[in-house]
Amino acid sequence: MAQSDDPASEFPAPPSVWRPDGSFAGAPAEPWTPARAEALDPLSDVLRMVKLTGALFFVVDASSPWGVEVPAAEAFASSILPRAQQIVSYHVVLEGSGWAGIASGPSAAFGAGDILVFPHGHAYSMLSEAGQPPEYDARATLAFLRDMAAGRLPLVIKEGGGGPSGARFVCGYLGCDVRPFNPVLATLPPLLHVKRAATQDNDPLAPLIQLTLAETGRQRAGGEAIRLRLSELIFVEVVRRHLEGPAADRTGWLSGLRDPAIGRVLAMLHERPAHPWTLGELCGRAGMSRAVLAQRFAHLVGCPPMHYLTRWRLQVAARLIADRAMKVAAVAHEVGYDSEAAFSRAFKKATGMTPAAWRGHHIGKAAGSQAAADAPQTAQ
Repeated sequence: MAQSDDPASEFPAPPSVWRPDGSFAGAPAEPWTPARAEALDPLSDVLRMVKLTGALFFVVDASSPWGVEVPAAEAFASSILPRAQQIVSYHVVLEGSGWAGIASGPSAAFGAGDILVFPHGHAYSMLSEAGQPPEYDARATLAFLRDMAAGRLPLVIKEGGGGPSGARFVCGYLGCDVRPFNPVLATLPPLLHVKRAATQDNDPLAPLIQLTLAETGRQRAGGEAIRLRLSELIFVEVVRRHLEGPAADRTGWLSGLRDPAIGRVLAMLHERPAHPWTLGELCGRAGMSRAVLAQRFAHLVGCPPMHYLTRWRLQVAARLIADRAMKVAAVAHEVGYDSEAAFSRAFKKATGMTPAAWRGHHIGKAAGSQAAADAPQTAQ
């Protein structure tokens, strides 16, 4: 790959342009302008490449006292989305209040309008009061999620002790890839608590939730597909709200995206991942010195620009290998390698698998998922 500080790894390839549909076309890039920078969207690139997929969506009406322990995602991932490398859960609080926390980790009191995201698959609890015993322990919740995934439960769940107070919240479970590289997930905290935003007439989250709730109350063809797609949109809007909020982390990929100069560099790398970028060219286009760019990029994003480019190229390659019947040599060229051998070495170093093994693994998981979907469901 083109890397000015590592001559042995330079394999220049013809520039390629990244299309919105995920394909490349060999053609010269358009001149870089501030307006062009604004039009590019690395966040959408990442979310597309890591295959964000809705898995479950339901609504909980809870009366006090109420409480649930959710086991680590690895315990139920195979039941709700077998092909996913990671399960992300989120909860949008419609009414009431409560407490959420990860065992031996962060916790937060929440209220109506707040959103809670558990992006890394940790076990967690949601309770009407901190420290109270849960109504559903981890084992009961595991059985519940399996039944929900199998379609044996209604989409609106009532739970709790029947007291006068309570809470109502939307629960969404999503799948995504984490390997070789998911910079969005890596930058999110174990518990992301997005507090209720000030009332805005143009807030896109409210109509998304309203439409999703409306679909939950209907029995129409295609309803599940619509609910899951809306669930994905809700999660993306939550990430955008975190990105735009004043309390966003000071470092991490999302913080790099927020920074005007580093955000432009990220946009360039995402627009043309196959281009033989050098640190000097990035500096020239971004209007920064080498020292300033290298230091600021590493501080915010967590790695040097050329290292980031390598990781992103391999993520793009992983998606192409899993989803398309492309030869490994063609994939290598698409992401900026002229040498199939060099690409295969880099890919195995990043994933622990050869490109061929990666493709075989994903084909096998796809076949297993389809077989499970085709199998008759029996009551447990």
